[in-house]
Amino acid sequence: MKYLLCLLVLLTSSLSAQNIAIDPNNLFPLVKLETSKGIIIVELDRVKAPLTVDNFLTYVVMGEYSNTIFHRVVSDFIVQGGGYDEDFTPKKLLKDIVNESGNGLKNKIGTIAMAKESRPHTANRQFFFNMGDNKNLDPGRHWGYTVFGAIVEGQEVLDAINLVKTSYNDAMGWDDVPIEPVILIKITLLPAE
Repeated sequence: MKYLLCLLVLLTSSLSAQNIAIDPNNLFPLVKLETSKGIIIVELDRVKAPLTVDNFLTYVVMGEYSNTIFHRVVSDFIVQGGGYDEDFTPKKLLKDIVNESGNGLKNKIGTIAMAKESRPHTANRQFFFNMGDNKNLDPGRHWGYTVFGAIVEGQEVLDAINLVKTSYNDAMGWDDVPIEPVILIKITLLPAE
């Protein structure tokens, strides 16, 4: 009996350690993005996108977004980042997450969403800001891109990033790469109010 109880405690603690939510009692956590262009404050929506918010906050508290770049800027469409450092070295990936794009939040200007591959459940660490009302990124007959928050301060900073000069990057084989790197210095989870 004692052995069984010990085993149960170990199993329970190891399972809960893998599923710990960051700031679990805060339904709308705020994060501060310090960029080379200024500061952006984003309110995340745990009610509509709980898995995505917990995934994003895990990268935040691990410091995984520090000294990354916004590697893709398509004017009046998106500003994307979170996946590479200034040398275009890919950053560490956690596991992919379930696509929550059917949560009712739309890819409208001023929202933050998860980047993914063409397959639906492939979002992990990269995110983007919508710089226009991108209805084509919402779910319909196909999976969309999960919106999980909105800007509450610093839209002018994103507007400045939206206007940076971009070009084709030979080393990466990508279009729309800022010529002068736009650095995401760090993201901080702000204390609950």
